[in-house]
Amino acid sequence: MKNPKVALIQGIPAIFDLKAGTDRALEWIDKAAGKGADIILFPESFIPGYPRGMSFGTAVGKRTPKGRSLYRHYHDNSMELPGPEADRIAEKAAEAKAYVILGVTEKDTIHGTLYCTLAYFGPDGRFLGKHRKLKPTGTERVIWGEGDGKGLISIQTPFGVMGGLICWENYMPLARYAMFRKGIQIYLAPTADARESWQASMRHIAMEGRCYVMACNQYTRPEDFPAWLKEDIDEENDMHSRGGSVIVSPMGEMVAGPLLNEEGMVVAGLDMEAIPESRLDFNAAGHYNRPDVFRLDVPDQPETIIPTNRNSNRIT
Repeated sequence: MKNPKVALIQGIPAIFDLKAGTDRALEWIDKAAGKGADIILFPESFIPGYPRGMSFGTAVGKRTPKGRSLYRHYHDNSMELPGPEADRIAEKAAEAKAYVILGVTEKDTIHGTLYCTLAYFGPDGRFLGKHRKLKPTGTERVIWGEGDGKGLISIQTPFGVMGGLICWENYMPLARYAMFRKGIQIYLAPTADARESWQASMRHIAMEGRCYVMACNQYTRPEDFPAWLKEDIDEENDMHSRGGSVIVSPMGEMVAGPLLNEEGMVVAGLDMEAIPESRLDFNAAGHYNRPDVFRLDVPDQPETIIPTNRNSNRIT
């Protein structure tokens, strides 16, 4: 098994701007490729930005015309999968010869519902699949629909099995276990949470799954939000996210990061031999499992995606 170099993109998003956000993502992929990255992870909803502090004019039993207009702007600048902007990301992934995992707000091409989505692109320029957030948190439910078991995907790479969950989905024990039982070795956790408690959770998940955890967040400041948006934001919310992107080893040790209070990349090489070594005494989905006592049924969860050639993905 090869040892990959990974890069977490703690970038400033182009808020509510699909084209500019795609351009920024392409620039970051170039930068990460320049560092030799084999796997490049972006934060939750990097395109068109996580709408921190925005109410979209909603309250229980009430919506406003202004809020509906704001939602339309967000909707118009969300990414279709497949779609022209996704094609640009796929082409850049091929140029970089890297796996690119991009957090977007996805606009469903049939009925238009928005989802918080993690999109996977292969080093050959193919779109490999997507995971839609199972349970938007709090008032995220106003703007995002719910994903389902079909999105609990895992992908076989030359470096090991890769997959993950978005932000507070990672607090769902059954969702984590649904991923662990696929043999996840590279666990992705894009987020919008910059608190110290999130760092503790990432260390726990790494030790629980005996896997590498890559947690990636945006860096934003009040000045990064367009002036026309600020009227809709809670006065007590300063629209700031300090980042905190981090890579954690299978034994819960910080490999790189957390990166705080600045834009940048967290880059590190992963020693994949550390995974079987860590599983000597604990393997949640393996020898430490008790299937005679506990059972989890996720009927729609797909088997691991094994890319074969440019014209197909084989599912086993």
